[in-house]
Amino acid sequence: MPVTKLHTGFNIEVDFTLSAFHKRLLAWIIDLIVLFVYLWICSKILRAINQDSVYYTYGLLDFILWLPVLGYFLLCEILTNGQSPGKRIMRIRVITASGGQPTISQYLIRWMFRSIDFPTWLFFALVYSYWPWYFFPFLFIGLICFIATPDSQRVGDLLAGTIVIDTNTESTWQQTVFMEVEEAYQPAFPAVMGLSDRDMNTIKQVLLYARKKPNTPVLNQVAVKIQTALKIETDLDAAEFLEILLKDYNFLSRR
Repeated sequence: MPVTKLHTGFNIEVDFTLSAFHKRLLAWIIDLIVLFVYLWICSKILRAINQDSVYYTYGLLDFILWLPVLGYFLLCEILTNGQSPGKRIMRIRVITASGGQPTISQYLIRWMFRSIDFPTWLFFALVYSYWPWYFFPFLFIGLICFIATPDSQRVGDLLAGTIVIDTNTESTWQQTVFMEVEEAYQPAFPAVMGLSDRDMNTIKQVLLYARKKPNTPVLNQVAVKIQTALKIETDLDAAEFLEILLKDYNFLSRR
C-alpha cells in the first residue's frame, strides 16, 4: 500500500499508510447498503401508515425520512472521528493532510463534493430510474483525481485538506486526544495549555506511532521540542512525559 510522510505540528515526519482504492470503494458500497436497508425499512413504515406510494410521495414525512440519507456521510464522519460504518468495517479513516483530526468545516467540504467524487446520485438514479445523459461524465471524476494525486485524494479531500488512511488495527485510530482523567488529578505541567488541540492530537498520534515502532527517535524529538517551547525541565523519559502532557491538557481544558 502507498505510504505518505506527513509533517506534524512539531515538524516531525510520521509515516501514514494511505487507503487503497478498493477499500474506499468497498466502504462506499457498504454505506450504500446501509442506506438501502434504511430506505427499505422506511418503505415498510410508509406502507404501514397507508401511504399511496412509497417512492412518489413528497410530503413532510418523506422529507424527514430522507434527511438521514442526505446527511449520512457528514454526520457519521463528525460523530465517529472520520469513519462511516463502511470505513469502520474496512478499517480506514479520514484525517487532515497534516496528520490531525479534521474540523467540522473540513468534513462539511468533503460532504459537499461527495456527489462529484462518489456518484451517490447513482443510488437515487437507480431508485427513480432516471438517467440523464449528462450524468455520465461525472462518474469518473473522483477516480481520475484519486489516481492523479500523490496522496490518493479525491476532489473533496483536496479542497478540505484531508486524506484517507488505513488504520491497520481496530484500536489504533479509534483513540483521540481525549481521555478520562480522575477528578483528583493534579496537573504536573500547567504550561501545556500553551499548546493547541492540533499539537495535542499530534502528540497522541506520535505516541501511537511509537507503540508500533518502539525504537523510533520521533518520541525524543517531539519531547525535546515541547520542553524547549514551553521551557519545561524534567527527568521523565519521552513517552512518560508526553503521556502526562495529554492528561494535563485533558484535565485543564475541562476547567
